[in-house]
Amino acid sequence: MSWLQLQAALGLPLLCLLAWACGGCRRGVRPRVVAAGLLSQLAIAGALLHIPPLRAGFAALGDAVDALARATRAGTTLVFGYLGGGPLPFAEVAPGGSFILFFQALPLVLLVGALSAVLYHWRILPLVVDVLAGGLKRLFGLSGACNLSVAANVFVGMVEAPLLIRPWLATLTRAELFVSMVAGLATISGNMLVVYATMIAPVVPDAAGQLLTASLIAAPASILAALLMLPESEPAAVGAEGPMPRLYDSTMDALVRGTADGLTLLLGIMASLIVFVALVALLNMVLEPLTGVTLQRLAGLAFWPLAWAMGIPAAECATVAGSLGIKVVVNEFVSYLQLAASGGAGLAERSRVILTYALCGFTNFASVGIMVTGMAALCPERRGEIAALGLKSLVAASIACCMAGATVGVLTAP
Repeated sequence: MSWLQLQAALGLPLLCLLAWACGGCRRGVRPRVVAAGLLSQLAIAGALLHIPPLRAGFAALGDAVDALARATRAGTTLVFGYLGGGPLPFAEVAPGGSFILFFQALPLVLLVGALSAVLYHWRILPLVVDVLAGGLKRLFGLSGACNLSVAANVFVGMVEAPLLIRPWLATLTRAELFVSMVAGLATISGNMLVVYATMIAPVVPDAAGQLLTASLIAAPASILAALLMLPESEPAAVGAEGPMPRLYDSTMDALVRGTADGLTLLLGIMASLIVFVALVALLNMVLEPLTGVTLQRLAGLAFWPLAWAMGIPAAECATVAGSLGIKVVVNEFVSYLQLAASGGAGLAERSRVILTYALCGFTNFASVGIMVTGMAALCPERRGEIAALGLKSLVAASIACCMAGATVGVLTAP
């Protein structure tokens, strides 16, 4: 084992210690939770990264993502012409200058949203989620509703997953509610997984498989980080032990509603990118003349120790920390976009892979607002409690994402 792998192995317990210290609750942490959280992360990463048949599945997943991207481009070319990726009616002066994010990359959300709804209606997605939820229950001993929410977050968004357990939200213990919130921020939805994989494929090997592995690792990591910050002090809630509810009347209904949900997400992404990038730019216009540093730079300084804890070489920690800072201040979309645009400049391949895992989560202020608003609407009687846990869940989820990065750092040689 190399020094950088040992560095990451030391970083994992340090990240656990950080989560525990941030929680302020000095008692109630169960050794079973810590052991199950760390070992399950290492087991998932080890299996998916080093077992040849599973590793080979990464290539197949990458081919599937490429097929989805090509299929989407056929639709965007028909609707938007050259703006959507069709042949240019003029000479491209600057390489890559014809690429328009909204018309060429983001519409992939529509296709994946429709396909996800169909897979849910055909009971394929619920079957996978049930298997994951059962494994989490045996590992951590939480309620069926909480486990179902965490498992669903591997594939769906931070508001859609709580929607699946809406009848039981009011009965979750405070710790289980916190776990559900942290899992929502520490993972990404299947829609965005495909978009991000398409973006970073040129700079990260087996990008789609890496992102799926990251989201799977983040499930136990989010439970561990959440229960270190807010240990369980009440008996686990009950419920949600049966099959997931049916949401669609037919395959056509699933297609139509999945497309509509994808459109809502697409417009939300567009709006949030415009607003939050503009707000950060505005704050930097005020901050930089006064202090000489930007908001992203300040956040990057705070993340430097976390970059080191993931097994990143000291010379590259500033670059990784800066990406993590952008992720929290703006969102992970911009961080991945910059990673792709820079070609991973200044980072070794191992560091790019670790960064890919650490960025794989909705850990930013905008997502906290979306999640709190959505969950409060689903369970208005716990609105105050959900709001109070919002920023704490951002801290826990950020640590969970860094745990995923550190786990890969342990298992990946320089």
